Amino acid sequence: MKPIIQIKNISEINNFVKGVTKHPLVAVVDFSKMDELIDEDVRISCDFYSIMFKNYCTNHMRYGRQSYDFQDGSLICIAPKQVLTMDSEVEKKKDMIGWGLFFHPDLVRGTTLGVKMKDYTFFSYEISEALHLSEKEQQTLVDCVMKIQSELEENIDNHSQNLIVSNIEVLLNYCSRYYGRQFITRKSSNRDITSKVEQVLRNYFNSNDLKEKGLPSVVDLAEKVNLSANYLSDLLKKETGMNAKDQIHHFLIEEAKNILLGSNKNISEIAYELGFEYPQYFSKLFKQKTGNTPQEFRSLN
Repeated sequence: MKPIIQIKNISEINNFVKGVTKHPLVAVVDFSKMDELIDEDVRISCDFYSIMFKNYCTNHMRYGRQSYDFQDGSLICIAPKQVLTMDSEVEKKKDMIGWGLFFHPDLVRGTTLGVKMKDYTFFSYEISEALHLSEKEQQTLVDCVMKIQSELEENIDNHSQNLIVSNIEVLLNYCSRYYGRQFITRKSSNRDITSKVEQVLRNYFNSNDLKEKGLPSVVDLAEKVNLSANYLSDLLKKETGMNAKDQIHHFLIEEAKNILLGSNKNISEIAYELGFEYPQYFSKLFKQKTGNTPQEFRSLN
């Protein structure tokens, strides 16, 4: 396996792509020329945020455990410290367009965007959950990138950071909109995933796994349907109004209600049966979700 190339700052990414550093914390790179620069498979990990678009295909890219054909019109967003593997083979085509926007967390630290970064959950999606853009959407993002590029061409002054950060925020907000559109246009496949999630949870709660392993985590659930935790939560939220954690809790509460009304077991016994180490945690969650304690629910019904 190839060693990982650690790219710690913007100057190093510019050196890697033979570009010129115009700002210490942000860079825009022309990716359509990357095939001239990569002559072997590489594994890269960056200490900054990466947003990359291509309208042409490389044979394979791997991000985390996933392998993916980087299709026409695909955009991926990668958080710091993630490992991206790229091979050197590129499918040639006319009018190749590709760009990368890279910005260090220090650029947005202390800004309103810095506070919001955690809300852009698509930075933690797998590469197989890339955003597929229409031509109009592609142009909108290109316009944002060009504004950032234009600002980088200017001399750095007191307004530079605010203008660059503002344009990055606009670009990220468009990405959020387009991912929302993608969830809608993929409703059929999303419903299949929703049904599979429900079946996985149903099987889990009908087995001994709950008592032996406790509640399944969002990561566990996502792995069962071959998605990242954030992508699954966002997909379920769009489809059902409940994220992955809410779905798990919904099945738990329904199972708890069945046991409360179908047996004489005390609250501690039920809590242990449902995988809780401490009964008070079960009671607190049950009241949070139903408005009543387990004992009150049993008495009222």
